[in-house]
Amino acid sequence: MKIFPSLAAFREAGADVVHVLTPPDTHSVLTIEALQLGLNVLVEKPLATDVGDCRTIQRIADERGLRVCVNHSLLYDVQVRRALEAVRAGAIGELVSVDVLTSSVYPPYEGGPLPPPYRSAGYPFRDLGVHALYLIQAFLGPIEDVNAQWASLGGDPNLVFDEWQAQVRCRQGLGHLRLSWNVKPLQNLLLLQGTAGVMRVDTLHMFQARRIALPVPKAAERIANVYIDSLQPMIEVPQNVVGFLRKKIRQYHGVQELIVDFYRRLDRGDPVPVSVVDAIPVVDWVERVARAAEADHLERRRRAPQRASSVRFLVTGAAGAVGSAVVGRLRERGEQVRAFVRRVPRDPIEGVEYVVGDLGNPTAVEEAVRGARIVIHAGAAMKGGWVEHRTSTVIGTQNVIDACLEHGVEQLVYISSMSVVDWAGGKEGDPITESSPLEPRPENRGAYTRAKREAELLVRRAVREQGLRAVVLRPGQIFGGKLPLSNATNALRINGRYVLFGDGTLRLPLVYIDDVVDAVLAVVERRLVGGEIIQLVDPEPPTENEVLQYLGGRKVLRIPRPAAFALGKVSEAVLGALGRESPLSTYRLRTLLAKRTYRSDFAGLIGWTPRVGVAKGIELSAKPRD
Repeated sequence: MKIFPSLAAFREAGADVVHVLTPPDTHSVLTIEALQLGLNVLVEKPLATDVGDCRTIQRIADERGLRVCVNHSLLYDVQVRRALEAVRAGAIGELVSVDVLTSSVYPPYEGGPLPPPYRSAGYPFRDLGVHALYLIQAFLGPIEDVNAQWASLGGDPNLVFDEWQAQVRCRQGLGHLRLSWNVKPLQNLLLLQGTAGVMRVDTLHMFQARRIALPVPKAAERIANVYIDSLQPMIEVPQNVVGFLRKKIRQYHGVQELIVDFYRRLDRGDPVPVSVVDAIPVVDWVERVARAAEADHLERRRRAPQRASSVRFLVTGAAGAVGSAVVGRLRERGEQVRAFVRRVPRDPIEGVEYVVGDLGNPTAVEEAVRGARIVIHAGAAMKGGWVEHRTSTVIGTQNVIDACLEHGVEQLVYISSMSVVDWAGGKEGDPITESSPLEPRPENRGAYTRAKREAELLVRRAVREQGLRAVVLRPGQIFGGKLPLSNATNALRINGRYVLFGDGTLRLPLVYIDDVVDAVLAVVERRLVGGEIIQLVDPEPPTENEVLQYLGGRKVLRIPRPAAFALGKVSEAVLGALGRESPLSTYRLRTLLAKRTYRSDFAGLIGWTPRVGVAKGIELSAKPRD
């Protein structure tokens, strides 16, 4: 593949058509440049982010006798085309309404400058709302009004708004669209409702289903439609799978079909599949919604309290279990607190200054750290794969370190985890302490352990080599507050029953949330900044059986150790054949079932002993017995 430095060079090489596949806000500039160079253009949706730019594109194309086609690809999707033909043939009577229901997920953010989806509050609607609007328009005619709403539920915490819905009034009926980054599993449904039937089109799984009005009693009609509605997917899905495997059905089939038709029409001199005139109303309504959402976001930010130039405490991960507990305690003491969060909470704490951003974004982290004297870094990924953990935990911690060094922070308190230690390598009964070796195979323990280990090493290295003023706290299994006691066990909960590997006599390195907060404040008061590592674990750890007893011990399925390891080997073989790592690998099981004890050799540096303790914490946290 040859890469050209510019569109002009591309044109000089003999090209006469260019495909514009860049972010939406660049479409019009590149399309206009291409037209001025004499190139025909196939441009990704939306055509532009301004109707005036669309009209400029049309004018230049007309003046130069060139073609511009917009990639409204779902109009060429096999299932959509079938549905359009069926509706036009009267298969469901007169069409009354159209619903478009779409859920999506963006690729994981990998740190650094924010990618396009996260830089603009209106981007998600420009990206996917455009599909919904041109589909509704195709079925119901010209759009006359769009009444939209947007919200943030946290499905993608980097999106300003991750829930969108709109009522769409068209010349021939009403439409509704719903875009979600929260709904799982993913869906892409088109629901067509008519006077004589209802059609469900699933473009993701490539099938259609239909319920029709029948000249029979209503009870019989309902029964018949159950079978009619179910039969089509049962037949079509296997057929489509075979077609996909035989490459008769291709991925992004609609995109490919539109491109083929575009070139065919270009050769014949026919009108393009989707013209600028066709696209302008869609651009108009997309922009009205997207810009209204952006204005709403700016107004919310404008109403937010002004940021202080200096503050004593910054807490990262301030919406999480540990971070929120630290913020709460600091405010009880009347301290100045700045909270770094991915989104402002619905019920913000009075007197807390919120900074919104992602730990992977160095600009956002630097903005949060600037002016803070003490940084309590509790932020980390708690779910997802390696990309998510690397971004939030590893890159995020490096960003915090860099910002602390740049702004001369007096103290960084890094909240690590006892999971970074080698549990399986010692002998039975050997204590795990601050001096225990780190996990030698973190990639086999899982993304959380791997990321926390790398992040802790970054902090320790920065202390040694760059003069970072920091201390490391390694809590055991924290419970209390936002962390229920059930999360502090090694048992899995499945359908209301606990599944426990082994006999339940293992000791759990628990620590109550209030005791962790006590330790955070203690290291601040003692001003430890030399890279000290302090392990936080209760000196009287309970057994798994004792914890489960509080949680309703009668509902426990116990799997003996030999059976557990046998199950682990089977899962490794099966998932390994699929190219996936088993969550119950024998190495993880050896770690999970390691019979160790726990001791903190350096808690005396801060005078820390559990004030609440595990026994009292369990009483406070445990669910009522069944």
